[in-house]
Amino acid sequence: MRVLIVEDDRDMNSVVSRHLMASGFAVDACFDADAARAMIQNNCYDVIVMDIMLPGGDGLEIVRWMRQSGINAATLILTAKDAITDRITGLDAGADDYMTKPFSLDELSARIRALSRRLTDNRDNVYQIADLTLDIQRRIARRAGKEIELSMREFAILEYLVRNAGIALSREQIEHYIWNYDYIGNSNIVEVYISALRKKIDAGHDHKLIRTIRSVGYTIKE
Repeated sequence: MRVLIVEDDRDMNSVVSRHLMASGFAVDACFDADAARAMIQNNCYDVIVMDIMLPGGDGLEIVRWMRQSGINAATLILTAKDAITDRITGLDAGADDYMTKPFSLDELSARIRALSRRLTDNRDNVYQIADLTLDIQRRIARRAGKEIELSMREFAILEYLVRNAGIALSREQIEHYIWNYDYIGNSNIVEVYISALRKKIDAGHDHKLIRTIRSVGYTIKE
């Protein structure tokens, strides 16, 4: 699940981002309204956690712009404003949920998971490619009925491939989705994880699901 944190308090942004990444989310972060608009336009997020008072703009205006533009990512408003009228204004702007500061990091994680379950097009959140099934909520992968043990990162990459089955994803897209824009890793980090996934998903099967698209990247398809 890919989450964008829009929060101008850099310390809070960092704490929230680290907690969500440790909880298994792919997290991007930004600190002002202009950066938020650019990242929302150029990426596909499952959930956006949005502060209201931002340098360069208002978080609620960004939410209104998203809805007018047909961007349907679930949005959770995170703010110090706790009056009932503020909550109503936020929800009327198009937000899906509202939390006030201070807040529990564990509750924030739970709210994000709930938003994803509620708004996903796939209500069961179970995907199938040939004889591979992926249960997103229970974090279980099976091939030909046999459960496959995956690390958090391996599962996240497999989920990204499965959600975009048949679409060629570049190494950069996978890296940005699984890590974030501040990540500077090995040039072959994606290849390392794809190789590990192939050993777990495709080894021992005549029909290979994970494909290399020459000069582009990777995809998964029947």
